[in-house]
Amino acid sequence: MFAEFEGLTLTDAHWEIIGLIRDYFLEFDASPANRALVKYVRLKLGADKGNSIYLMRLFPGSPTRVASRIAGLPKPKNCF
Repeated sequence: MFAEFEGLTLTDAHWEIIGLIRDYFLEFDASPANRALVKYVRLKLGADKGNSIYLMRLFPGSPTRVASRIAGLPKPKNCF
């Protein structure tokens, strides 16, 4: 439902990042800021996917806000 609202059709690549955002939340008890998400994705999936351009293609606008919403998590604290 939230993906439709954002105009997204979720692919395996989207679900991979959504899963990582959920993992991040479980590990740190907070939704990640953009820079933290990029570092976390780079650590878990490598440099090809751990960069802001890749994440912006998947989740236009604010990757952390959009992906957190779709994942059912609270928006990042630094997100307005």
